Amino acid sequence: MGLFDFIKKQFIDVLEWTESGDGVLAWRYPMADNEIQNGAVLTVRESQLAVFVNEGQIADVFGPGRHTLTTQTLPILTNLKNWDKLFASPFKSDVWFFSTRLQTDQRWGTQQPVTIRDKDFGMVRLRAFGNSAYRVADPRLFLKEISGTREVYTAAELDGQLRGFLLQHISDAVAQSGIPFLDLAANQTEFAAQLKAAVAPEFTRIGLSLETVTLQNVSLPEELQKILDQKIGMGMIGQNMGQFMQYQTGQAIPTFAENAGQGGGLAGDAMGLGAGLAMGQTMAQAMQQGLQAPAAAAAPVAAPIVAMKPDEVMATLEKLADLKAKGILTEDEFSAKKTELLKKLV
Repeated sequence: MGLFDFIKKQFIDVLEWTESGDGVLAWRYPMADNEIQNGAVLTVRESQLAVFVNEGQIADVFGPGRHTLTTQTLPILTNLKNWDKLFASPFKSDVWFFSTRLQTDQRWGTQQPVTIRDKDFGMVRLRAFGNSAYRVADPRLFLKEISGTREVYTAAELDGQLRGFLLQHISDAVAQSGIPFLDLAANQTEFAAQLKAAVAPEFTRIGLSLETVTLQNVSLPEELQKILDQKIGMGMIGQNMGQFMQYQTGQAIPTFAENAGQGGGLAGDAMGLGAGLAMGQTMAQAMQQGLQAPAAAAAPVAAPIVAMKPDEVMATLEKLADLKAKGILTEDEFSAKKTELLKKLV
């Protein structure tokens, strides 16, 4: 190297990283063709770690603080380069800085339903959504497994891989928690803890520490949710078909009232529902008689008495709905009359 080249070469006497934005996990100090001055100062901030790499081999790691770079503070690098303890010349080395700040609000969710085994429903396909937070814990491992020789490595580039870790362990977390699907909504914290425990080793393997996992929502696909709603409705009703018909009628009345206000075909709807009510009551009587047959010898069972016919009830409801639509009846008055009429179906 000529005298001119020696003069032109710059020696670095201060190494530091001032993070200019969020989401950067690893950043390589721009050495170019420069050398580090012996006795240079390395400043590592509270939320950072620094790693020296010599010709592809990871050397010394520095935590937060102000470090003077000498053979005493760079023992591994000194050994790799076979320096004498009194070595005091400028030297070359790659330096990476790593952010150990918490990477928050890392969202995850199931794009497609995940099949799990449930003790109440057997096999269930569910959707789950939430977020997580992590940080770089082992810069050596992260440099080796993830960031490599990249000048900059961001959290966005790692997002897909980390989401995959979470999603592939959902079934394991549900199994380990032992929580039935219907109780997951009330035990989201426990389920999230089980998911974190199942996924944490995957993060550790690449030099990260999974700090938190939260579960914001658990749901079934729409078609399964409808079946579940029906099952819940039947569970609330039990074996009383008469009450079931009341339940069905009560569910349909708001639609009839809306159609009446819009001039729709309420009469046809009422007739259809009236016929359905009549058939339903016939079935209810048959089922009740069948259920009570074993006790018939001990005590006769009285047939249920219907105070009003279904078509009469629906005709009255139609008139009331029309009065409500015209503003003659208030919502409370209409609801009171509806309740009174429904009781007469029993």
